[in-house]
Amino acid sequence: MLTATMVVATIPVTDLERAKQFYGETLGLELLWETPVAARFRSGTVSEISVFKRPPVTTEHTLAHFEVGDIEAEVAQLVSRGVEFLDYSEGPVTTTGHIAQLGPARCAWFLDPDRNTLGIRQG
Repeated sequence: MLTATMVVATIPVTDLERAKQFYGETLGLELLWETPVAARFRSGTVSEISVFKRPPVTTEHTLAHFEVGDIEAEVAQLVSRGVEFLDYSEGPVTTTGHIAQLGPARCAWFLDPDRNTLGIRQG
């Protein structure tokens, strides 16, 4: 069995300075350390995200999501900081006020500057 103290999401970015601004200032994550090609942020008490510089890639799925206690408040705060949420009106997932009901959970999704999909989830 794999034992670990935490799992860290790693997210590719093309512009490390722009990513540091987005993850650090816009999302409000704590910058833990950086190198010329990567930066690590803390979210909450035990979760971390690493961003690393690389040529452009295309992802079509959520790379990481943040578990939150009040999704409406989190969406409102991120919107006030300029984050644009993905809204869905057709298919198996539909959003109201940027939030979708998925079984017992409620979720919302947004893009970082490199068009990587990130989410927030309550429930």
